[in-house]
Amino acid sequence: MAGKTVTACLLIIGNEILSGRTQDINLNFLAKALNELGVRMTEARVIPDIEATIVDTVNEVRTKFDHVFTTGGIGPTHDDITAVCIAKAFGTEVMLHPEIEARIRKREATPEIIESRLLMARVPTGATLIDNPTGGPQGFQMGNVYVMAGVPMVMQAMVGALTKERLGGADPVRSRTIGAYLGESQVAKELGILQDKHPDVDIGSYPFYRETGYGTNLVIRGTDEAELDLLKEDLRALIIGMDAEAHDDGI
Repeated sequence: MAGKTVTACLLIIGNEILSGRTQDINLNFLAKALNELGVRMTEARVIPDIEATIVDTVNEVRTKFDHVFTTGGIGPTHDDITAVCIAKAFGTEVMLHPEIEARIRKREATPEIIESRLLMARVPTGATLIDNPTGGPQGFQMGNVYVMAGVPMVMQAMVGALTKERLGGADPVRSRTIGAYLGESQVAKELGILQDKHPDVDIGSYPFYRETGYGTNLVIRGTDEAELDLLKEDLRALIIGMDAEAHDDGI
C-alpha cells in the first residue's frame, strides 16, 4: 500500500516575474529538491507584490497543502513586503529577529544602508529560522509556510538547509521512460487500462515530432521502484505488440 503523499505548493512572489523582466528558475530546483526529501510539489502560483493578494493566497494554500514555500519579497527595499504579509496571514506582528540582525550588522556599512538591510531581519513573531549557508540573512518558517529568498543562489542554499525530518517527507518519487514512434491515440486505450491496474503510479504520454517521425514518450512516476520496473515491461510489450520498437529512456 502506498504511503501518505506529503504535498507542497510554491508561491512565487514578485512583479518582476509577472512582467517578464526576471525569469523564474526556482520552481524547477525546488520541485526536484523536495522530491528527494519525499515531498511532492503539486501546485505553483505566481502572484504580485500586493499585500491583499499575498495574505489571501497564503491563507488559502496553507490549509490545502502540507507545506507552502514562498520565494521573493524579503529583500531590503520598500516593495519587499512578504514578511509583513505572512505575519498578517497568521494574525501576528513582525519583529526584528536578533539572530538575523546580528548577521546583518557584521557587515560594515553606512547607517542608511544598515537601516535598509534591517528590513531583511523582519519575521513574524513566533517564526523559526531557515538557515542561509551563504552567510546572508536567513529565511523563516511560520507554521507550515517556509519563506525564502528569490535570488536563486540564496534560495538554493536555504533549501539545502531543509531536512526530510523537518518536512516529514515520505518516499521520493521515481520515474521510468520508454518511447516509440506511435501516436498518442494508438496507445490511449491501453494506457487507460494500465492506469486502472496501477492507481498508485502516474502514467503520462508526451507526443513529440522529430525529423525521423512523430511518436510518444511514456513516462511513469511512483514511489515503488519494483512496480515501476514491472509496468515498464508491460509498456514495452504493448509497444512491441503494435509492431513498433521500444526505446528505453525515451526518444
